[in-house]
Amino acid sequence: MSVSIPETMKAAVLRDVATGMQIEEILTPHPKEGEVLVKVSACGMCHSDLHVLGGAIAFPLPCVLGHEVAGEIVEVGPHNEHTGLKVGDRVAGAFLMPCGQCPACAAGRDDLCGPFFDLNRLKGRLYDDTTRLSSKSGEPIWMYSMAGLAEYCVIPSTSVTTLSDDIDPVAGSILGCAAMTAYGAVRRGADLRHGETVAVVAVGGVGSNIIQIAKSFGARQIIAIDISQDKLEDARRLGATDTVNSGEGNVRDRVFELTGGRGVDVAFEVLGRPETWKTALEALADGGRMVPIGLGAGVQTADVEINRTVRRSQSILGSNGARTRQDLPEVVRMAAAGQIDYRSIVSRKFSLDEVPAGYEALRRGEIRGRAVVDMSL
Repeated sequence: MSVSIPETMKAAVLRDVATGMQIEEILTPHPKEGEVLVKVSACGMCHSDLHVLGGAIAFPLPCVLGHEVAGEIVEVGPHNEHTGLKVGDRVAGAFLMPCGQCPACAAGRDDLCGPFFDLNRLKGRLYDDTTRLSSKSGEPIWMYSMAGLAEYCVIPSTSVTTLSDDIDPVAGSILGCAAMTAYGAVRRGADLRHGETVAVVAVGGVGSNIIQIAKSFGARQIIAIDISQDKLEDARRLGATDTVNSGEGNVRDRVFELTGGRGVDVAFEVLGRPETWKTALEALADGGRMVPIGLGAGVQTADVEINRTVRRSQSILGSNGARTRQDLPEVVRMAAAGQIDYRSIVSRKFSLDEVPAGYEALRRGEIRGRAVVDMSL
């Protein structure tokens, strides 16, 4: 099977945080060893992108963001003989792109892959220490994950999972971050047990998926906490048993009232702010686990009450994404089986030309669930 691949493509390029992303025509990339080229059907718009767009998280410029995608493989690079991937496969791509060879990857800890952080997250490169993107004049353009805010993107084969025909090719883009990050937090970070109680602090794209996955894992009580009443209504529809508006009254008092004076076994913090860390910690029962997921803006700190943490045997268990090679296929299976209602989480769709406006709406807190960039628009 052969596919016609254009010489150039459109991409949302960030050259200056003061001016934001601009839509440019750049060279279409091509895969190298152990990589595939994907024609993007959609790319999710994640809150963590805002830290790069605002300059709070340093990243080399110019760059292309976009770290959760769905699309179709149109070219397969060398050394893919054992992956089973081929041209024409519909796939989801995960933001955590394990090299598959470092000590962490060898131990099955894709979430701790050293080359991913050292090369991609710090330098915007793939595992041969180069980027796949460049301008028409040959200027390097750096990649945040697979740089999915473009018509085509290169993804390491370790980071894609094939999609069945019943997965929506647009809404399915959120499976590689919003859903996979939630799965990793519930399955790996919290090791949630059947019958435990849960609080979810901030119920956007990731928080909404945590609610569904915690329900699937057998949580008997799920308390959604957010400042937006609209998001709380969405959370209840997705499986939250109770909701607490953090803009109205004392959150700790309300959570303890809902749990018979005990607190929750697990509190997930999904926004990465000191105040939401405080909320999550205060919701915990004795012996409880707080699982922070949200990335802070730059180098941020949060207060922890030392004596309470020690005397009440509470734990703080950071969770970054999931174990891509094991967990993304399971997330896709859960979505296909209806255990993750990913379609309804996608509340808005933007064209590639509308990307700057879409992220501005996200920054203002106007997006319920997840917004995606639909390349067909």
